Amino acid sequence: MNTPHNHDSCIESALATAERLCKSQNQKLTKVRRRALELIWQSHRPLGAYQLLAKLAEEGFNSAPPTVYRALDFLMSAGLIHKVESMNAYLGCAHADKIHKGYFLICDQCHNVMEFDYQDIHNALIEKAAAQGFSLRAETIELTGLCENCQDEKQPQEMES
Repeated sequence: MNTPHNHDSCIESALATAERLCKSQNQKLTKVRRRALELIWQSHRPLGAYQLLAKLAEEGFNSAPPTVYRALDFLMSAGLIHKVESMNAYLGCAHADKIHKGYFLICDQCHNVMEFDYQDIHNALIEKAAAQGFSLRAETIELTGLCENCQDEKQPQEMES
């Protein structure tokens, strides 16, 4: 069973990590970048660029798509968010304080996305690609299925059948 999650603490931690990383890289976490990151972290579910654009526009930020895409590009290049390709949406990086490849577990039912980081998977992919004479530039690994909560919800229904 999952323990309750403190979203406020999680968001504060993500923003503190972002401030620290930006400072160490001599980058600026502008108001738009900061708010975009905060909005992405709020639900712990991937957020599309146009959803983000609408939320920022409601708050009085520049509502031009290039503004949002520049903020998203910055946040991705800083390692603060990931793009979940199959959903064309963005998710806060759970491991922004270390260089890594993000892999994702996507629940088919609730659409929750969990990031997991396994360096051994990344290393194995590089090794297998090299054995084929291929130089790996990028990788996207997104696994779909049912999360623990959705599995728990399904079990009582299956018993009733």
